[in-house]
Amino acid sequence: MPAAPRSGRYSVFAIAREALRHHSGWTRAWADPAPRDRYKVIVVGAGGHGLATAYYLGKNFGITDVAVIEKGWLGGGNTGRNTTIIRSNYLQDPSAAIYEKSRSLYETLSQDLNYNIMFSPRGLIMLAQTEHEIRGYKRTVYANNLQGVSTEWLDPQQLKAKVPILNLDGPRYPVLGGLYQARGGTARHDAVAWGYARACSDMGMHIIQNCEVTGVRTEGGQVRGVTTSKGEIGCDKLAIVVAGHSSQLAEMAGFRLPIESVALQALVSEPIKPCMDVVVMANTVHGYLSQSDKGEMVIGGGTDGFNNFTQRGSWQHVEETVRALIETFPMLSRLKMLRQWGGIVDMTGDRSPILSTTPVGGIFVNCGWGTGGFKAIPGSGWAMAELVAKGTPGPLAEGFGLNRFREGRFIDESVAAGVAH
Repeated sequence: MPAAPRSGRYSVFAIAREALRHHSGWTRAWADPAPRDRYKVIVVGAGGHGLATAYYLGKNFGITDVAVIEKGWLGGGNTGRNTTIIRSNYLQDPSAAIYEKSRSLYETLSQDLNYNIMFSPRGLIMLAQTEHEIRGYKRTVYANNLQGVSTEWLDPQQLKAKVPILNLDGPRYPVLGGLYQARGGTARHDAVAWGYARACSDMGMHIIQNCEVTGVRTEGGQVRGVTTSKGEIGCDKLAIVVAGHSSQLAEMAGFRLPIESVALQALVSEPIKPCMDVVVMANTVHGYLSQSDKGEMVIGGGTDGFNNFTQRGSWQHVEETVRALIETFPMLSRLKMLRQWGGIVDMTGDRSPILSTTPVGGIFVNCGWGTGGFKAIPGSGWAMAELVAKGTPGPLAEGFGLNRFREGRFIDESVAAGVAH
């Protein structure tokens, strides 16, 4: 296939050059091609996980005859609808391995993609507000040290020094300590998707937006292609990476997935002056808080209590999340909410992802990341690319196959971490 026109390398020299010619020389960050009749690999889903899968197929395995198909706009699903938390302090070994791979890739992703993803290793704190959480988080610190993941336990005074706005003596749940990962943090969610998209396009891959998959064509137990709103497209291999809509795509292909889809809501406040430079998670009251570069307080909470596909927020959930957080961060009570939104997350029974072959030959699935998908994007793409390229899972993905549900080999992070993600 002919090489796609490159978007050009971003640098301080490029900025200076374009300034001299009134910024008339910038090209599109990624191409907008019409779909061809056939590709070696089709990735359904142009969110972070799908684009990362395509990128590492090209970078690690030289497979560039790839189409990334998206029913809406690039990064318009969960990738653009999350609270951008990045961490790897998981208890179970398979979880810690893939999330730590992801976190380490985030550290150099801006350089790898030649695109500023605004990675901020500001540190992450998980508050312990019950005696049970103290025991659980100290256990995680010990496990992380064995896994090569650097975390530590902080007492209340150390936490107060790091987060001055923290109220240690909450009326219901006082702060008793916390698990701290200094190399956790945040990144700009849109920039992650845009950076991967630009790199994929530069390798000659096709990113096809506004192209909904309406059917999966199989023959003799092997995938042959997909039916889309832009016509029939053939393929040798198909990667389904569509988060909350994974069940629908799997049904089109003739198999079922053990996942449920629920909404996860978040909101941001009006911008204020800097008041905290770490990410804080309070799992007992189920609220998460960080401050964006623009000064907004980014607030997240738990999932809805019922299955749904809405991408709207609800006042009930906002009130529940904010009510819980203002006990620990009283200053929030004086802020106005700027906007709220929801994303559709895919939850497995053990709250761990699925990276797996399927009953249909040539179809691979990447789903079940629940509420922790953003932090996993690079590691997920790395592992999924290896699975698609080789047809069998590598070390990062081998524990997350569909067969674990049949065999009872659960990776139960909901019990281990006390929270879905």
